[in-house]
Amino acid sequence: MKAKELQELLDFIAKSGLNKVNIETDEFKISVQREPNTKQIVSVGAAAPAPAPAATPAPVAAPAPAAGPAAAPVAAEAAASYTPLKSPMIGTFYRSSGPDSPMFVQVGDMVEKGQVICIIEAMKLFNEIEAEQSGRIVKVLVENATPVEYDQPLFLIE
Repeated sequence: MKAKELQELLDFIAKSGLNKVNIETDEFKISVQREPNTKQIVSVGAAAPAPAPAATPAPVAAPAPAAGPAAAPVAAEAAASYTPLKSPMIGTFYRSSGPDSPMFVQVGDMVEKGQVICIIEAMKLFNEIEAEQSGRIVKVLVENATPVEYDQPLFLIE
């Protein structure tokens, strides 16, 4: 099973709301069990490459890092003064066109309306996402190669 296929499988399981899934083929055996606030992924079988890709999606599905109670109001105030660029679709977020390519934008970069700032892969199609307004990138809210939901904020633009 390829890393991308494993990522899509984990995304599907996460969105389905299932708490436990067991899949067994001739090549591999995988068991995914989700506890209320954690996700446990166990992979056993003849396919040696399968465990390595499993390590990447696990943090993806985990909730965002929890900040202390004092940090929440500060983040809310900062977000209120900036315009979020939101995901127009469900898919996998990429900051560059390829693993060896430079990122489209960095924090602090000025962007123009219509400039490509990221890519979202959905159903094996790579969709270029353009800036909806001109401004400066203040913060990137999503890690590279992670799943995003429809209308999820991706960037904060000043």
